[in-house]
Amino acid sequence: MKRHATKVGLAATGLEITRLGLGTGPLAGFGRSLAEDDCDALIAYALDQGINFFDTAPFYGFGKAEVRLGRGLLKNGKPYVLETKVGRVLDPAINPDKGIFTDVLPGVAPVFDLSADGVKRSIDESLDRLGLDHIDIALMHDIENHMDQAINEAFPVLAEYRSQGIIKGVGTGLNYCAETMRMINECDLDVVLIAGRYTLLDQEAGKELIPLAQKKNVAVLAAGVFNSGVLANPRAGSTFDYAPAPEEVIQRAIKIGAFLNERGVSLTAAALQFPIQNPGVTTVVIGASDASELEKNINEFNLDLPNGLWEELREAGLIN
Repeated sequence: MKRHATKVGLAATGLEITRLGLGTGPLAGFGRSLAEDDCDALIAYALDQGINFFDTAPFYGFGKAEVRLGRGLLKNGKPYVLETKVGRVLDPAINPDKGIFTDVLPGVAPVFDLSADGVKRSIDESLDRLGLDHIDIALMHDIENHMDQAINEAFPVLAEYRSQGIIKGVGTGLNYCAETMRMINECDLDVVLIAGRYTLLDQEAGKELIPLAQKKNVAVLAAGVFNSGVLANPRAGSTFDYAPAPEEVIQRAIKIGAFLNERGVSLTAAALQFPIQNPGVTTVVIGASDASELEKNINEFNLDLPNGLWEELREAGLIN
């Protein structure tokens, strides 16, 4: 079986997910609107290639990504593991700011709500948008400014849902290591998704977060492996963590890319595979706007890289 479709156990949930998962933020249209048929084709391609793990959230397109993902999963009929998020609910709004999304559900805007009632509402409404009868994993999303409420109000609801079998796993989805570690220490989590903090440009999560998660038997999902773009195409105008990349970051990415090129390795292949060289990382979650983009990423994820490549990068001082 190819690397991307190899399944691994997800901590104590009883679930098995593939080493490559599909994140559905792009289903809300990053920079360009997506046709509904292309969204269906993307999900069908992922399932046909053996990917069984899908990550979404109410925030992505203000529900649009959930609608598109649910429809695609229902059309295909293959088994899947579905992860969505709580932390924001969608309230009525007139002409809301769409932010980074091109495709959004009309007339609603996301509002943070980590109250017990807000979490229950979020899951109920996600199920309605997905058109499905269950989700497998619920992550508390972007909670760095709402930590106490997440711990004291949101988590108990999710823990109760887990004990009742309504969901199988509870976790967090964050861009920050310190807050993720606090949640691991103070809540009984099954999984954490950490975006952008375990990449060729930023290995912060490898210092304390991943070792802590291993100790606590919490699965780590690595997302944002291109740091929102600069590791896919380091050049003037590229982005780093969804903002214009500083010149120093661009130059570091170019330097890493040149080092890899000398060894016959593309920067994108190394970026995709870097997280799983750490035994504490369960799965890499990537986004794609269409089937051809996902096909390229799958192929690069499956490439056999030269023995000792990561050690060479460390010895050269390019990664930690």
